[in-house]
Parts: sequence; structure tokens; C-alpha cells
Amino acid sequence: MTITEVTTQPTDAERFRHILEVQRAAYLRDGAPSWAARRSDLHNLKAALIARRSAIEEAINTDFGHRSRHETAMMELVGVVQGIDYLERNLRRFMRPTRRHTALHMRFGTNRIEYQPLGVVGVISPWNYPVNLSLMPVVTAIAAGNRVMLKPSKLTPATNAVLASMLSEVFPPEQVTIVSGDGSAFSSLPFDHLVFTGSTEVGRAVMKAASENLVPVTLELGGKSPTIIAKGHVRDQTVSDIVFGKLLSGGQTCIAPDYALVHESEIDAFVDSYDRLVKAAYPDGPTSNDYTSISNDKQYAILTDLIDDARTHGARIIEVGHRPGEAARRPHTLAPTVVLGVTDDMRIAHEEIFGPILPIFSYRDIDDAINYVNTRPRPLALYYFGNDDPDQRKVLDRTTSGNVTINGTIMHVAQDDLPFGGVGASGMGKYHGIEGFRTLSHPKGILAQGRWNATRLLYAPFGKRTDALLNFFLR
Repeated sequence: MTITEVTTQPTDAERFRHILEVQRAAYLRDGAPSWAARRSDLHNLKAALIARRSAIEEAINTDFGHRSRHETAMMELVGVVQGIDYLERNLRRFMRPTRRHTALHMRFGTNRIEYQPLGVVGVISPWNYPVNLSLMPVVTAIAAGNRVMLKPSKLTPATNAVLASMLSEVFPPEQVTIVSGDGSAFSSLPFDHLVFTGSTEVGRAVMKAASENLVPVTLELGGKSPTIIAKGHVRDQTVSDIVFGKLLSGGQTCIAPDYALVHESEIDAFVDSYDRLVKAAYPDGPTSNDYTSISNDKQYAILTDLIDDARTHGARIIEVGHRPGEAARRPHTLAPTVVLGVTDDMRIAHEEIFGPILPIFSYRDIDDAINYVNTRPRPLALYYFGNDDPDQRKVLDRTTSGNVTINGTIMHVAQDDLPFGGVGASGMGKYHGIEGFRTLSHPKGILAQGRWNATRLLYAPFGKRTDALLNFFLR
């Protein structure tokens, strides 16, 4: 009789938990890495990233169908390299304990904050910037002394393969590991912190799963980021900046200008200028090497459905730029499009667009524009074009968004010393800058008590002296 041995493959949940246990055991065994070790890790990762520039550009192009190599270098690689440089320069300062005020009755002691690694950080990254939005949370976690499990999107398999090869070369698996599999199982792990970048809908599910283990989360979501153009500022530089921000990576950027608020007297001038400057940016039209296609058929269908719904409800759809009809010659490519006459019964008025479609809304005065923004969920970014005057101050004071760029688009995310993150429906928590380091650290408060302090006079047995001291503290 032959006995056949049956082997059962571990589930994603079992596999993930085993990796987490290995990383946590390594952290507890080795403790917090030194400044020199963290700096060396960052330096080695930067070198490996630069060495794979061509491979990354090719992989992302494969995953998207077509993605400009210049956009990949600019928005994926430069962002991470400069982020690493920033952390290397400032890491010693970030790690340094900070003194805190000591209460009067304990002046012979000292208070300080020491920033301690949390332990193991989970990172869930999206498909739209599969290198930058994977690696920036990873490098921030490493700078803070943590170990990392990274789960990138299944929609970018070629890029994930390059990342897996690179990370396994630079780090042992008990320090940094990239995994694939069930996102729900990953979100349910008892991490010391979880960073998620993606849609608001999925972010809710991630937060709910994490809450079962009381795992703190940083959620980088999205939403409809408005662009307010002050009356008189429909100028070539203004519109060129909007073309850049809206059409970068085919509009598939979480902080892309989602819609434009233009004074009612300047709508036609804006559309004419937008068309002309799209033509200047992409002289070969939507099949240009510089113009990025929509990353997959599903996302393309979502965008075309938004256009069809708007058209059905009476919106005016205008394809702009050179030869927009040629977009059909390249798989899941959508020509730059503006939408006029948008009303609240259209999906495009409420859903994040994530593509090269720009709805244009009119306003009568700046209060009208502000009220429009404020009746919608708080966005990840807000853009304002205008003078440094009371209207600009009013927009900054009366609207709430993740971050703001004035007289430009997108580039606040490239400022390494600014925190990045949303508010309300667009997210919670920050990374980038010192805020990112502190998000992924535990600020441990330490009191070094002096040989003498007044509180010892409050020890039992109580009496008149106790009453006198309590009266002094409660005066």
C-alpha cells in the first residue's frame, strides 16, 4: 500500500503572518538600528534605484500600455531619490532626543522625548505611481528604524518584479519584504503601523480591518482637488500649469487638478487657451510618446462611462489638442477632454476623475467659488491662481485641504520639507518631512527624576504639609 503525502499550501493570511512574526522577532532581537546603519540602508537603496532606471521605465511602460519615460523619471525616480537625500541629510537631527519643559516642582529633574522605531510597518501601495508611492513610505519607515512589509498593487506586475528584485538585493527579508496576495488579509495583520495609499472606498475597508488589532493607520486617499482661477488670471502661464498638472501621467495622479473654477466671464477664453496649450505640450496628439495612456481597460471604462453619463445629462464634451480622434489608435488611450455645463446629477461632479478629463465650472465671485469647494468633501490638494491679495487670503483661510500650491500645480508634493497627506475624506496622517519620520516613530517621553523634588513631600502620611502644598499647586 502506497501512502500519498498531501501537502497544503499556506494561505495568504498564514504566509503574511509568518513574515510578520519573523520581522518582529528580528526587531526585538536587534533593537533600533543606529544612525549609521539607517543612513547606509538609504544610500544603498538609492544606488540600486538609480542603477535600475531603465528597467523601471520599461516595466512601468509595460504595465501602463504606454507611459512617458520622462514622466517616470521625473515623478517616480527623482521624487524618491530626492526624498532619500533629504532623509540622509536630516536623519541625525530627526533622531536626536528633544528637551521638554520640566514642571517647577521637579526642576532638579529633566524631561526629554526620544524617537523610537515602532517595529514592523505595513505598506499598501497603488498602481498609479507604483515606484514612488511604494518606496517613499518604505524609505521613511527605514529612516525611522522600522522593518517593512510592502504589498504593491496587482495591476503593476512588471514593476513589482523589478521592485522585488531590487529590495531583495538591498535588504534581508527580515528587514524589508515585498509580498503579493489578498489585500484584506494583509490589512488584518497586527502591524505596528499601516500606511495605505489608494481610493477612499478601499481606505475605509483597510481602516476597518486594521481597527480589529488597534493598528494605527496613515491613509493617503484622494478626492476632487479644485483649481480656483481668480478673475483676470486666465493667462498662458496659468493654463500651462493646469495642463501640466492635469495631463501628467494621463491625469492618473491623486493630486491632479480634478476640476477648474473659472470666472463666468472667462470660460470661453479658458477653453481656447487650454486647447492651444495642450497642442503646444503634445504636438503629436494623444499617440505622442510624451502622452500617457490609461493604465488598464477597467480604468479606461470608468472614465468613458463618466463622459457618457455627463453627455446623457446634457453636458458639453470637448476633446482638445491635436487630432484627438487618433487616441483610438492606441489601447486604452483617452484624448484630453474638457466638460462644460456640469450639473449635480452627473457622476463627474462627485466622483474622482483620475484621467485627462477636466470639468469647468463658472463662479460669480470668490465667495461663490469657496462655497462650491466647501460643500464637497475636503480634497487632498487645492490650487489657486491669483495675486497675493485678500481673495487669496480668503481662499486659504476658509477652505481646508491636504496641501495647497499657489500659482502652480502638483509641485507641493516635491517639497521634501513639507508634510504630505489629506484631511477628512482625503486621508489622515502625514508622511514626507519630519512629520513622516515622527508618524512612523514612537515619541517616548522620559523623565529623569532628580535627587530632590517637591512631589515627594506629598507621600503619605498626609498632614498639614500636604495641605499646604496642595493649596500651592491649586492656587
